[in-house]
Amino acid sequence: MTGWEPKADLHHYLQVAREALLGKLDGLSEYDARRPLTPTGTNLLGLVKHVAGVELGYFGDTFGRPSAEPLPWTAGDAEPNADMWATADERREEIVGLYRRAWAHSDATIDALALDAIGQVPWWPEERRRVTLHRILVLVIAETNRHAGHADIVRELIDGTAGLRADNDSLAPGDQAWWQEYRSRLERVAQEAGQS
Repeated sequence: MTGWEPKADLHHYLQVAREALLGKLDGLSEYDARRPLTPTGTNLLGLVKHVAGVELGYFGDTFGRPSAEPLPWTAGDAEPNADMWATADERREEIVGLYRRAWAHSDATIDALALDAIGQVPWWPEERRRVTLHRILVLVIAETNRHAGHADIVRELIDGTAGLRADNDSLAPGDQAWWQEYRSRLERVAQEAGQS
């Protein structure tokens, strides 16, 4: 296969996941962007804030390339889960801007280092700290996609918007009536299976 470049492929999939996560904020009110929709408080803006910190840590501190971005929610005395929601003083534009700056910082690390470049994850146990850029790229792709999946479900709960992107939802074709019947059929099957 000609033209195949493993680092470029990994970087591409990271960018696709980033854009999918950030795209879930499009068109939402401030309330809906922050609104907790699960028993554990999962919310869209918090997911973006969390993943921004993840990128800055893994592509920054791990490879001796720390960012100058202040992340008070990662301090030892920070409130638990402080990275998973936006305070009333944290504006959406600030968090989105932080995430975009995290991309740029991460991209600079990805561009500067070879896939086999060695780093140390300071918050991992000593015996597992030594990692390669390749491993961190895979880890952050997985982490970002995991949270983009959370964001997909949260957005669907907010206003019914579902799927990968506005221009490619990756869902089965069907109008609202089809989806209602589909969901009803799944509920009937679940109830029947639960009675067995």
